[in-house]
Amino acid sequence: MTKIAVLLTTFNRKDKTITCLQSLKVQKLPADVHIDIYLTDDASADDTVDAVKGIFPDSYILHGTGQLFWAGGMRNSWNEARKGNYDYYLLLNDDTTLIDNAVANLLACSKEVLAQKQTHCVCIGSTQDVFTGGISYGGKKLTSRYYLKSALVYDNDDYQKCDLGNANIMLVPDVIVKSVGILSDHYTHGIADYDYTLKVKKAGFEVIVAPAVLGYCTDDHGKSWKSQTSRLSDRIKYLKSPKGLAYKEYLLFIKTHFPLYYPFAFTKLWMKTLLPVLWQVFKK
Repeated sequence: MTKIAVLLTTFNRKDKTITCLQSLKVQKLPADVHIDIYLTDDASADDTVDAVKGIFPDSYILHGTGQLFWAGGMRNSWNEARKGNYDYYLLLNDDTTLIDNAVANLLACSKEVLAQKQTHCVCIGSTQDVFTGGISYGGKKLTSRYYLKSALVYDNDDYQKCDLGNANIMLVPDVIVKSVGILSDHYTHGIADYDYTLKVKKAGFEVIVAPAVLGYCTDDHGKSWKSQTSRLSDRIKYLKSPKGLAYKEYLLFIKTHFPLYYPFAFTKLWMKTLLPVLWQVFKK
């Protein structure tokens, strides 16, 4: 029996969470695969927990304070799941809808890589934006060893190696967790998945993008800076916010993985904040 712990965190988006879990409920799983749900609800006020129990009554529901954000909530779910004896952990964003054979395809990809390369891998599932038709989240390959620049990796038929992976759909074998651990507690919201996949690579494992689209998720992040017309105090607040530019955490990420890029990263963050009108021109 192959046991998979599915990890989620939720906060006040019940409808999206329900859609996500319903897509998980109808997965065409191999007969020898069993899944359990570990979900941290970060003090939602929209009855998310009751809705989750209606779909997966046996799910493990954990509760946050409202200040966990994405990475904190996922770590909370992951730490609880590690108390069980699981073969894999599936990180799943609650705004992602899976195709009906997504989990089976991830497992098949993981096993294929192990058989061919004699090494375990983190397997990333690509998501498609239903509005644009493009790939919204998935894997990227670094185009430089020295600074953070990357290109999307995707193939409809074969798996592809990558360096950076989004955890919208991410399958991690327990073997890798025992070696690398889970998402770093240095990161509050974003960045944690990119940091994790880079650490996995440095530990000698593979990070792979599974073939084809495995789910649907809209890229709703927009621009990563506020316009010149916004107040400076609001721009500085955005600079420091975990859901904004995450100033300290981003610079830590750069210092850890791309130390030569640090001066430019520092300058870039402050240019986005103090002179966004110039950044708009400079970034081109």
